[in-house]
Amino acid sequence: MDALVLAAAVPSNFSGHVADFGAGAGAAGLAVMSRCPQASVLLVERSPEMASYARLSLDHPGNGELAARASVLVADVALAGKARQAAGLADRSADFVLMNPPFNDGRDRATPDALRREAHVAEDGSFETWLRSAAAVLRPRGKVALIARPASLAPILAALSGRFGSVEILPVHPGAAEPAIRIVLRAVRGGRGAPSLLPPLFLHEGAERRFTSRAEAIGAGEASLFGD
Repeated sequence: MDALVLAAAVPSNFSGHVADFGAGAGAAGLAVMSRCPQASVLLVERSPEMASYARLSLDHPGNGELAARASVLVADVALAGKARQAAGLADRSADFVLMNPPFNDGRDRATPDALRREAHVAEDGSFETWLRSAAAVLRPRGKVALIARPASLAPILAALSGRFGSVEILPVHPGAAEPAIRIVLRAVRGGRGAPSLLPPLFLHEGAERRFTSRAEAIGAGEASLFGD
């Protein structure tokens, strides 16, 4: 669900190039292309093993039309300057950056599986390095969107400062009476608007814990998260 909610941060009428940082098997990028027929996506993944799954996603017969608008890059988005460009992340090459950085504390997700640990456990300063790269890769007035835990709000806002403005913050709750388990932030490169806290997304309702109509529409690629 994280990938689908993140993908829904891209406006439905978007027509441009998306860089999906930490793309994994490509779920968020594929979801963007499915909803936005004029979008192209670069799936950026540090792990060669996960990048191979992204290529398998693009090679799936059911994704034939999407594959023509997508490519996979094995690169570490934490690289800076010339090293980042040499890895294939060119400056001012994207109109939108999506990112699902590792946001769990090591104590939250203790796992002996190295691949899972790399995908889920945050390194110190990861929001700073990922958003620094996003700022470099984006064209002026391009947008970034990321999903994280509410506890990460302070370091995310600190990393956005001086690079991005007009920040929109949208909490995601399991149900109407439950605390938020995720936040989605969207911001504009060089934007000057004040931050805004938007109405939340509730995922479930009723005793049956069925998806709300809004969550269903987002999961099915029929609606955007921010109403655009």
